[in-house]
Amino acid sequence: MMKIKIIEEIKNNENTEYANHHYKFFKAFKGGYGEGDKFYGLKVPKQREIAKKFYKDITNEELKELIKDEYHEVRMTALFIMVLKSKNEMSEMVKIYLDNLKYVNNWDLVDLSASYLLGKYAYEEGRSDILYELSKTHHLWSERVSVVASHYFIKRGDFEIILKLSEHFLTHKHDLMHKACGWMLREVGKINEKPLLDFLDKHYKKMPRTMLRYSIERLSEDKKAHYMKKD
Repeated sequence: MMKIKIIEEIKNNENTEYANHHYKFFKAFKGGYGEGDKFYGLKVPKQREIAKKFYKDITNEELKELIKDEYHEVRMTALFIMVLKSKNEMSEMVKIYLDNLKYVNNWDLVDLSASYLLGKYAYEEGRSDILYELSKTHHLWSERVSVVASHYFIKRGDFEIILKLSEHFLTHKHDLMHKACGWMLREVGKINEKPLLDFLDKHYKKMPRTMLRYSIERLSEDKKAHYMKKD
């Protein structure tokens, strides 16, 4: 089975030192947002390399099993495979993605898949409603997917979704959502500063500090100073 070959390839590149680092970095310890996750310690380029090696031969049924694996790098490799296969099987890959979002359960898994899979699909198929639906799930990773997927829209000059989502998440309690929204707002400003400034003028006094800092990173020092003043 191709699934077994992929896992064997990942195991053959195991790095204990990096695995220990990942355990702490992705907060897999008790009480962390990645609690219970396991790691082989592979770096992202190696996972991409493995995905490219096997994606043409793995079946979708095996892929559904791979995305549920207990090891972080196996799930990541499955996501890279899904992105590669989406060039010819977009709707099938998006269905697998949405059906298994509970396994896309850390920020790197989200950030390296959401825009390329769901964002692209939602934009090309006129299905932005999916992003709004995910934003209302009260499930951290689904919420982050909704925000990061909007990057595909942003890069094409469509800012409506991220502006609405960022407003929706102004009162979110988790800093991973503050970071995601701030990051995407910064991306808006890179293309067109006016929508970002309009959003900031309206909301900067109540924005979570992390979201605000991320969003203004590329502004002039004078503008940064202005928006960092809460009163």
